[in-house]
Amino acid sequence: MAQLLEAAASVFCSTGYTAASTNAIAREAGVSPGTLYQFFPNKEAIAIELSERLMLEMRETYGEALAPVDPATPLEAAVATAVDRFIDFNCRHPVVYTLMHGPDAPGRIAEQHDALQTALVARIEALLTPLLPCAPAADITRTAHVCMAMYKAGLELVIGREGEEREAYIQELKNVLFRYLEPLVGERPPVDP
Repeated sequence: MAQLLEAAASVFCSTGYTAASTNAIAREAGVSPGTLYQFFPNKEAIAIELSERLMLEMRETYGEALAPVDPATPLEAAVATAVDRFIDFNCRHPVVYTLMHGPDAPGRIAEQHDALQTALVARIEALLTPLLPCAPAADITRTAHVCMAMYKAGLELVIGREGEEREAYIQELKNVLFRYLEPLVGERPPVDP
């Protein structure tokens, strides 16, 4: 089953979900279509199984990325750490971007993505609340949504690059998020040891 899921990830990344076929996935896995059908009835079932496995890992990774920040951590370092963890996961699993953000994502996967995004925005709000103690809740929610939108836009640029060029785009994404948040957060009071 793992071999089939790896093959599916490869095919989905190279052709997109809609153009992918069970025959192409079986061929990539080095098995007969009949063998594939012993595990999965169709392409959507493969995509759903793959996305569910990756969604679980993604929740763990994003949970780490959005773990509470020590109040003494400089904002730039906190942003950089979160971005690095998010990007690392997406670069190790480019099929996530294909399935979650592609125009042809199957309905159940799109629903899972929407639920994850809602949870992530809530986590970002929780991180921003102590940094913006005087801000109304609606402002914090808006800021969290803007951060998420900037990350998703930057992710598309990062995924399409490799090597030094990818690193340069990652740094640009960090810069954009930091420069957006810095004036909102302002000077944080020193923390007592």
